[in-house]
Amino acid sequence: MIDYDRQGRLGLITLNRPEARHAINRQMAAEMEAAIDRAEADADVRVVVLRAASTGNRAVFCSGQDLKSLGTPEGNSSTPRGGFAGLVQRQRTKPLIAAVDGLATAGGCEIVLACDLVVASTQASFGLAEVTRNLVAAAGGLFRLPRAIGRAAAMDAILTGEPISGERAHQLGMVSRLVGAGEAEAAALDLAAVIGANGPLAVQESRRVVLAADDSDDESLWAMSHDAIGRMLRSDDLQEGLRAFAERRPPEWTGR
Repeated sequence: MIDYDRQGRLGLITLNRPEARHAINRQMAAEMEAAIDRAEADADVRVVVLRAASTGNRAVFCSGQDLKSLGTPEGNSSTPRGGFAGLVQRQRTKPLIAAVDGLATAGGCEIVLACDLVVASTQASFGLAEVTRNLVAAAGGLFRLPRAIGRAAAMDAILTGEPISGERAHQLGMVSRLVGAGEAEAAALDLAAVIGANGPLAVQESRRVVLAADDSDDESLWAMSHDAIGRMLRSDDLQEGLRAFAERRPPEWTGR
């Protein structure tokens, strides 16, 4: 149901339950958490891409919670560390890129919102449709969507349950890169390659400060930034980066 593969510096996680439109159940949540664990524990993995296997004629990234199993043991789609899908509350250090080439609705949208970057195609759409089933988006969507696209647009989407197109999500700032239909995965892999070529310590520290900007004051963020640059100045990789620049060659990062 969740496939994990490593391609060089890249960890690749695939939602693979096409017969259920990649709806999340207990097994998928456990396997997602295990995949994240593998990526986090692997020093050679610098970036992770999350994609979905093809579902046939109608492109679907993830349809959210498996409603057919809701209320049963199999329908428990959360893990103690990761929350819903084993992901939305998971503490991570490495960038996670969502490659979305279809519908990401309800919990599927909340999975996307938990990622660090979103590459979407023009056939992608995003929605929090829980209210149409008398549910609430309790996996982070109610506060992450306003942060991503602004309160007014998020309130409209959340209270109507109507989806946001990939183009509109890009205009509002939720999607970082918009590509043609069928091109999201390739574009996400290209983006991952660019990030993966940079200093891994600097990428992780930069990500940490950006995420803290959502709910920290400037004083705290200045302190975090100063601590981060201090660690970089003491790192072996800084010396390697300077040598590589002087020698006009790609750096060989060690993560130290």
